[in-house]
Amino acid sequence: MADLGIPQNTIAVLQKYNFVFQKKFGQNFLIDPHVLEKIVDAARITDDDCVLEIGPGIGTMTQYLAERAREVVAVEIDRALIPILRDTLSAYDNVTILNEDIMKVDVGQIVRERNQGRPIKVVANLPYYITTPIVMSLLENHVPLHSITIMVQKEVADRMQVGPGTKDYGALSLAVQYYARPEIVAHVPSNCFMPRPGVDSAVVRLTIYQEPPVRAQDEKYLFALIRASFNQRRKTLANGLSNGMGIPREQVTAALQEMGLPATTRGETLTLKQFAALSNLLKRGNAIS
Repeated sequence: MADLGIPQNTIAVLQKYNFVFQKKFGQNFLIDPHVLEKIVDAARITDDDCVLEIGPGIGTMTQYLAERAREVVAVEIDRALIPILRDTLSAYDNVTILNEDIMKVDVGQIVRERNQGRPIKVVANLPYYITTPIVMSLLENHVPLHSITIMVQKEVADRMQVGPGTKDYGALSLAVQYYARPEIVAHVPSNCFMPRPGVDSAVVRLTIYQEPPVRAQDEKYLFALIRASFNQRRKTLANGLSNGMGIPREQVTAALQEMGLPATTRGETLTLKQFAALSNLLKRGNAIS
């Protein structure tokens, strides 16, 4: 089977099927064997692994995954790519192709049926407009996952791993860091794709925690609090949470005081641990009042 990481082989497949790139699906196919090897290495795929690949495209990375994994389940939303995938992956009997929208797929069922309920590994080269919803859906649904190794826009990769006090720090940083340990494993220039995107990319490996690094009494409340804190980042927490969640200013100020923080504290200065502590204090205060 022709290695699709080599550009001329990708071009040959696209011409054979008269494939037209769909802007609505944000399609950019990887054409660099070195980067493909790097992603599969970063995902630490072994012959015992069941891998969920999101957005296989024409099967370029799927080929690399199938060489190493026990089984690959590839979920592709674009119906026009299904006959191409059946062709390019015909040599592999350990690949299942699903023509589905990953946001509507029961990933838990895949884990149960394909991996006896044990954690699977996710690998994806996603359209950038939908990266965050897909990552958050996988994390928030508590599906048994070992890791998510994902190609994202460089700015999003930076956002996932930064800490307080930086301009990129926000709700995404905290959400990802609550569920997983993020690590940028490769930077990928735009000339590694066809067609070439207008931005540079990075590969991030999210290693999922078995237990979150902080204790929040109510996970949903914690993330509602975080979102409200960053919706108006220039406001103090007391004002932001009062406007965003209807929590009385004096209640926020009292909780901050209990944590040894001034009333003028902004959300962008708090660590994940501090947000969890604030969430627990406010949740308890709301239950009393």
